[in-house]
Amino acid sequence: MNARTDWKESDMGDLVGKVAIVTGANSGLGHETSRALLAAGAHVVMTARTAEKAALAKSALLAELGEVSVETMLLDLADLESIRRFSDEFHGKHSQLNLLINNAGIMMTEAELTVDGFESQLGTNHLGHFALTGRLLDLIAATPGARVVSLSSGAHRWGVMEFGNLMFQDGSYTPRAAYGRSKLANLLFTYELLRRFAAAVVVATAVAAHPGSAGTSLADHLFNRWYLRPLKALLFLAIQTARQGARPTLRAATDPSVVGGAYFGPSRRNEHRGAPVQVESNPESHSEVDAEKLWTESERLTGVKYESLRSPTH
Repeated sequence: MNARTDWKESDMGDLVGKVAIVTGANSGLGHETSRALLAAGAHVVMTARTAEKAALAKSALLAELGEVSVETMLLDLADLESIRRFSDEFHGKHSQLNLLINNAGIMMTEAELTVDGFESQLGTNHLGHFALTGRLLDLIAATPGARVVSLSSGAHRWGVMEFGNLMFQDGSYTPRAAYGRSKLANLLFTYELLRRFAAAVVVATAVAAHPGSAGTSLADHLFNRWYLRPLKALLFLAIQTARQGARPTLRAATDPSVVGGAYFGPSRRNEHRGAPVQVESNPESHSEVDAEKLWTESERLTGVKYESLRSPTH
């Protein structure tokens, strides 16, 4: 395990010549991740769901950083057709992909379905990124040392995989249970992707990160009632900024000593805040049986087949 506890953004090094995709880059953690990668010299493709959000995010970073190598593309991870269009557009412009930052997500939303009929949190947080990574797999495999970084959460610890009821179709849906399941799925995917890279002798790696407690817009809907708004202001005084919350992602993406399957989070207060360090995910996230089941089901649901990555168990 990488034991260094003093890593900071200035340790990222020179990323000139690297191409990165950051999903959900128009705000919060994605915006801060994009800012840091751009400042280090990377070419960053920032994705957002609308042209307006993309343009605002890009102009804000250009105003802050000056002339950096940034472009925006539209991507809605809750829509498989949007993912296909994004992949086609990206392939038309780029022949390499050094960093895929699977950052975008939704948190503890009320019961809703994606365009394709998936429970929205699993559909957006896991299935969308599964389909995206699969559609970009050829470029990842063709870029030596490429990294796929997927964002999970401490919420993975309360997630339960129930494959006969994956979308809570029995009516048992709760925002908390669905969020935990989606964040556990992010880790199962990361570890299985790494195993499949190794089995196929692909010179790429898969790692994960979580931000701890950070002030972003992700949970704004939880404070919609007027009497809860003062609590939000107090909460934001006690937790990390989005810039601080992005540090585990940035370390996972750029630290040359990172090994495949590493999971990064904050160092202090039960991983709620602090410098980014390697942390441990729960035993359930390392279940190869569940990872294989989730992979098979994800391919079936999304229609995206990782043809070049055979299962290491077969």
